Amino acid sequence: MHPRWKPIIGWALTGLAVLGLLVLLLRPAPILVDTETVSRGPLEVTLEEEGKTRVADRYVLSAPAAAQARRITLEPGDRVEAGEVLATLDPMAVPVLDARARDQARAQLEAAHSALGAAREEAEAAQAAAESAADEYRRLAALGEEGVVAEREVERADAERRRALAGWRSAQFRVATAEAQRDQAEAVLRWEGEDALAPGDIEPIRLRAPIDGAILKRHFDSARVVQPGEPILEMADLGRLEVEVEVRSADAVRITPGMTVRLERWGDEAPLEAVVRRVEPYGFEYITALGVEERRVRVIADLASPREAWERLGDGYRVNAVFVLWSAEDVLRVPTSALFRHDDGWAVLVAEQGRARLRSVEIGERGARQTRLRSGLEDGEAVVVHPPRELGDGDRLEVRR
Repeated sequence: MHPRWKPIIGWALTGLAVLGLLVLLLRPAPILVDTETVSRGPLEVTLEEEGKTRVADRYVLSAPAAAQARRITLEPGDRVEAGEVLATLDPMAVPVLDARARDQARAQLEAAHSALGAAREEAEAAQAAAESAADEYRRLAALGEEGVVAEREVERADAERRRALAGWRSAQFRVATAEAQRDQAEAVLRWEGEDALAPGDIEPIRLRAPIDGAILKRHFDSARVVQPGEPILEMADLGRLEVEVEVRSADAVRITPGMTVRLERWGDEAPLEAVVRRVEPYGFEYITALGVEERRVRVIADLASPREAWERLGDGYRVNAVFVLWSAEDVLRVPTSALFRHDDGWAVLVAEQGRARLRSVEIGERGARQTRLRSGLEDGEAVVVHPPRELGDGDRLEVRR
């Protein structure tokens, strides 16, 4: 080589090295990504909502009449047998009359005696009138048979006899009414003060357990006066629990009776099995913590796991209900987080030899973590999950370790 070319070649090589170094320094760095592989296996499409347990049959024992309830000794959780006395109600104590009320009661009693005397006198007068009318009718009837008086006179006498008899009966009813009013006025004074009704004079009311079960709630414990219909105790058979779940109305139409429900995070790592029994036909308004109005529907499910698995559950306990809307044992699955919309369909970014490759896919049922893949990928291919916005087709990537 001519000596003149050696410096030129040296400068050229140096320039090429600098240019290559600049290219390496200025080219974009690979984007860090997370990947998962496409695989085959079971897949479920589920709906998860918070629910609560409740007893299938709740019994509320209430007061049948106004009474004095004795102290309730039973505690929530106590076991009781059918027919066992749960609460005892004594008759109400007769109130003591003050001076004004006592004078009024005595005046009412005197008025009742006077009214009774007047009614009896009226009854005697009505009886005399009825007997007189009966005698007159018999006399005219006899004369009518002989043709002495006209038949019309006999009929008029008969009508007068029946009217007088009805007046006598009415007077007897007024006497009975006056006697009842007298007895009522006497009772006010008879059971007042020292002659008041003692608690043992009348048998107390005993409320008994309708079934074998446990006490759920007592509305009071100390002795007190109760009014008719006031609740005293609540009980139920804790061996018959069901689950109540409130779901959005748009989700309720996807739930059918007989559908499998998994109960999770109820207090044990092992989930419980349940079966949907009823989807109630009535929706109601529900306002979320963020103030969003929703229409909700109650779904009732029966526990299918053995009683021993959930015997620690009670009424009103929180559970997480997972409704299995669809399931399959062996399908091709792709991570749901790898999917994104592209054109009018779905696509993923496949990690191939350090590059991201855009691939259109056709999907089926979508689960929370996995989605059924119908076409576009093969088992074992790695796809980018949660792809960054700046990552595009052909861009360099580096899998995060």
